[in-house]
This record gives sequence, structure tokens and C-alpha cells, in this order.
Amino acid sequence: MALRTYQQYLESLQAMRPNIYKFDRLIEDVTTDPATRRTVRGHGWTYKHYDDEKYGDLLVTKSHLTGEPISRYLSLIESAEDMWQNSRMKRAAFQMTGTCTGGRCVGWTALNAMFITTYDIDKEMGTNYHGRLLDWLKQAQERDITVAGALTDAKGDRTKTPSQQEDADSFLHIVERRNDGIVVRGAKLMICGIAAANEIFVLPGSGYKEPDADYAVSFVIPRDAEGLTIVETRHPSDTRDEEDGFDNPVADGGITQSFLLFEDVFIPNERVFMAGEYKHSLSAVLNFIGPYRSAIGGCVAGQGDVKIGAAVLTARANGLSAKVFQDKITQMTINNETTFGMGIAAAAMGRKHPSGGWQCDTVLSNVNKVHVATLPYQTNILAQDIAGGIAETGCMPSYKDFTSKKYGHLIQKYMKAKASAESRARAARLVEWATIGAGVPGCMHGGGSPDGAKLVIRAASNLEDKVAHAKRLANITEDIQEPVKKK
Repeated sequence: MALRTYQQYLESLQAMRPNIYKFDRLIEDVTTDPATRRTVRGHGWTYKHYDDEKYGDLLVTKSHLTGEPISRYLSLIESAEDMWQNSRMKRAAFQMTGTCTGGRCVGWTALNAMFITTYDIDKEMGTNYHGRLLDWLKQAQERDITVAGALTDAKGDRTKTPSQQEDADSFLHIVERRNDGIVVRGAKLMICGIAAANEIFVLPGSGYKEPDADYAVSFVIPRDAEGLTIVETRHPSDTRDEEDGFDNPVADGGITQSFLLFEDVFIPNERVFMAGEYKHSLSAVLNFIGPYRSAIGGCVAGQGDVKIGAAVLTARANGLSAKVFQDKITQMTINNETTFGMGIAAAAMGRKHPSGGWQCDTVLSNVNKVHVATLPYQTNILAQDIAGGIAETGCMPSYKDFTSKKYGHLIQKYMKAKASAESRARAARLVEWATIGAGVPGCMHGGGSPDGAKLVIRAASNLEDKVAHAKRLANITEDIQEPVKKK
């Protein structure tokens, strides 16, 4: 099929078995239902702009498997430049849609993580997972599908390993092995953009040891697979899904999160990429978080661009010059470029894996995650400060009241400032959307927690190398050991 059109993308979703629920209601058509249509439109932005002079080179690349043009979201990351394009594309996606398109980027990162991981498993254990993955990927490229990614398990009691849980299903696991595939049961929670996806790429949620081997599983399935039930979560956009006008400022963007409930789902062998190889489960996770935490700096920078623009628009609509807020705008820009630049640095300082995949620098990508968990919130505060109470409190009449035949003219009269009442309201609602509403990406915990990132940083920071440098410069030859804590 090569590259799809936007209409073909919508038709592919409409052809799928309805298995997504929200508020105890089956969603028959994700492309038109108020609960899911905006995330579909946001993810569909890429299909609309393949031939765009400005964005085409970001969205389209050449397949190393076939040499044909493909979506970058289905490509293999083989160089630092590929990672740079990753960050640039995600920043552009936020600028154009106002929100996250994680139903594509997480799946892309997942397939790249398992491209490297399957290579290592096959080399050590003589399996054929790598070839399976490449066969599936070639077909995925030819169909130009949207692939979401799923890592996070329910986890149960955090003090216990998967095999120690009272409920074995607290982590997704293999319950049956057949000659033609495996059967899995459990759940993946808080998964991004599922309603906009054709298929779901599943990874193990953590590193496991031998007693937990059945939890070390990776595969890809159609979003409408038999035995899979999907429940959309509540979200800050819920109260405005069916509202009109400026009350829903971004018509073509909006992220959703889902619970994926697996009830004895069969996965054929050709779609299984890990089935019990527990020694490689942690590698799968680390191979994922490297590029993800690098490129998320582009995501939050793109949304930061929207926050800056919306805040300045609101200030101007109020009659205030952007120059009044220059220091705050400068700090917002610094925040944006810190996360974006740190992600680029993580890519540039990476290395090529024997498989041909590119691995971002471990320390820098995790440092970026820590920045992503802090700087965007500072940007939110500054945007709200600049825009004023009309944006930060969200305290303005609804669009329906604004246009009321009975009293709408009075609301518009008293909301008018330097700019028209409607322009002022639209700018303010966009600030609200981007700072406290549905446009906010998962800065704190998206792609893992900042504390988890700090653990990786501590493990990979080469403290003893730094001590050795200090000893050499200070001309110290004495062996000064780390004190052992008394029991």
C-alpha cells in the first residue's frame, strides 16, 4: 500500500472490531465518538502532511528493509541524525496539534528497543526473534499502520516480585505455550493513544529473574484482538468533549489513556519477540527508555512553544505588551531549549549497537527525563502568570453562554479588552488547555518516573572514574576507600 492517506487511515480504524469502552459504554466508531475522535485527529496529522514541503522530510524516510518511502514512525533508528529527526518531529507534532501523539511514538520506540533486544537474544540463545520482528516490521511499513506501545503493568503490591503477587495477573504473563504461539493474561495500564492505533507493541514492564520468567514477554497484536478489552480512562478533557467553540480550543488534538485488559489472548509465534528470556527483560526496558527519554525533550519543548504563544496572545488581547514579560518569556524559552538540547546531546553522544540500531547516551537521556519532570511545570506557572486570571482560573462563561441570544451580547461587552471578546477567550482557553488541561503531556511520569531515571543515572555515572581524576590532580596516592556502613 505504501504511504496511506488520512482517509485510508480513518477507514482502517473504522474497519476494526469495537472493543473500547468509556463510562461503561462501547465506542462503536473511534473516529467520530466524542471520547476518542480528537486523539484520532491528532495522530492523523502525520498522514495529512506526508507531501507537505515543510514537514515531509520529518515525517517520511526510506526503509532500510525495502528502500521504499515509509513513515518515520515505522523506521529503524540507526544514527544520531535519525534521533535528531525524532526530536524535531515530536516538537513539530506538538506545535501543530497542541498535544501528544504518543500512540505513534511509544510504539516506534518499542519496536526499536526490541530490534536491538531480539538481536542480542538470538545471538546468545539461538532463537529467531529478530527475523520475526523484521518480517512483521516490513509488513507494518507496507500497510503504513499506527502502532501504539504498552509497558506499564498493574504491578499489585510494589514490595513483591511478579511471581510473589497474590494475584498472578498483576503483571502481564504467559499462561500457556502452544506449538503455534502463546496465550497471555493480565493488564497494561495508562497506555497512550490506543484509540488511534491499529496495533499494539507490548514490552516487559521491568527486569525479571528466573522465577518471573513467564512475565518476560514481548509481542505485537491488532488493537481489536479477541480477548482484549480496552477501557478509556477519565481525562481533563472529559467535561469538554462535546463542547463547541473556544471551550475546546484544539479540535485536531487530544490525548487519551487506556487500560488494556488481556483475558487469555492468543499471540501467534510470528508476532512473539520474547517469551521467557528473563535475562534480557531489563535490556528491553533500558533499550526503550534511552531514545524515549531523549526525544521527550522535543515533546515538551513543542508544547512549551504553544504555551509561550498562547500566553503572549492573551497578554496582548488584554492590552499588555510582551515586553512587560520579557524575562519570563526568556525563562520559558530556556526551559524549552534545555530539554530539547539535552535530548539532542543524548543522541549525539550515543553509539551504534552491533544490530545496527542507535543507542542514546544513558546518562544524558535520563538527565533529560529529570529536566522534563520539572521545567515544563515552571513554564506552566510562567504562562499562567503572563496570561492572567482569565486563563489560570478558567473563570469565564462557556461558549454557549457567550453566544446566548438572551445575554451573550452582555458577556461579550464585558469580556472585550484590547482585542475582541472572542479572541481573548480563545487565547485564554488555549493557555488553560496547555497548562492544566488535556494538552498537558505526562511530564512527571511519562516514560517512567524521575526517581527511576535518577537510579539509572547513579548506576551509570562512573563515580569512581571521577574520584580517580580528582586523586590524580590532587597528587594523592593513598588508597581512600568508601566507608562501609556499620550494621
